[in-house]
Amino acid sequence: MTGRVISVLLCLALHQLFILPVVAYTALSDSFLKLVPSGGDDFDIDNGKLLAPLLIPRVSGTPGQTAAQQHFLNFFSAELPEWSVGWYNSTSTTPATGNKQIPFANLVFKREPPWVRDGQSNLLTLVAHYDSKLTPDGFIGATDSAAPCAILMHVARTLDKFITQMYDEMSALGEGGTVEMDMGVQILLLDGEEAFQSWTATDSLYGSRALAELWESSPHPAMSFYRNPLDQISMFVLLDLLGEANPKVPSYMQTTHWAYRNMAAVEDRMRNLGLLESSPKHAFLPEADKKTFLPPTIDDDHRPFMERGVPILHVITKPFPDAWHTMDDDGAHLDLPTVRDWARIVTAFALEWLDMMEVEPKGEAGAPAAAAAAAADPS
Repeated sequence: MTGRVISVLLCLALHQLFILPVVAYTALSDSFLKLVPSGGDDFDIDNGKLLAPLLIPRVSGTPGQTAAQQHFLNFFSAELPEWSVGWYNSTSTTPATGNKQIPFANLVFKREPPWVRDGQSNLLTLVAHYDSKLTPDGFIGATDSAAPCAILMHVARTLDKFITQMYDEMSALGEGGTVEMDMGVQILLLDGEEAFQSWTATDSLYGSRALAELWESSPHPAMSFYRNPLDQISMFVLLDLLGEANPKVPSYMQTTHWAYRNMAAVEDRMRNLGLLESSPKHAFLPEADKKTFLPPTIDDDHRPFMERGVPILHVITKPFPDAWHTMDDDGAHLDLPTVRDWARIVTAFALEWLDMMEVEPKGEAGAPAAAAAAAADPS
């Protein structure tokens, strides 16, 4: 998985040349931040409807993989029917399985303005991998990456009603049709991140490599603003190895440090408002004031996209969790207050990215209504 030193100089050169699309980023008010839900019991390891079904082995090409896929599909079908579902399938041999073709299935859940044509919307792209390691036998991978997947499901559910309101209001006003205003969001749940034998350029990232290659070679119609699906990604926010207590996520890339600082500001404001449950030894995102950057050395699902110029915000702990790639990476070793805090932080970051202050909930007298929190989520 992650943690292997890679040759990234070419990737970084391409990354430095990439010009970020126009993004309207507006911080949420304190009142709005207070509405951001934590997910509550949905992250319970035994009965939580988001997390518990994922705390099983999920090796690519096994029944556990199929069960995880069905969990995602059932959730979006029942709770978020306006989100489109895309399957991006591929197969590959692996060093551990000989000539057998192993199936890999990336799932993409997307919500974009109803008026856009192909290649018109810019898409905040929230990403985690859902497969687990082949060995040790029975490995679950709670931080790696069942919890990140559950967090993204929570983010999508919370965003949905605000997205609906924004699109409805824009349609009523005849707005939309510009780069700045045609914003959407997609959740990428990637398969085949883990190595089957040992981490190499070819025994790892099976799903992300296939998807990045496919999207690069899938041009949009000639009059589209964006050339292909890769070009539509306003930011590729990759969550990995989240759920252990006292996480430390560095800022890895100077090109997207501004986005890191925005997420760090969300955490800082939420802590100051008493909205986060955990009591860590340090901030989750402690490098907002970082000035000096070295080439990143962690290989992960972002790499095939970064190589093609996509802007990356890599939200992965360093050092890795103590339970990394061991049988202890299970539900019992998660710190659930930390999981719920990550859910709040990432949700608020996404709301800010999508400029949701435009639809800030108001009370009867027109003031922000903090008491409406329960309407967004039972937590």
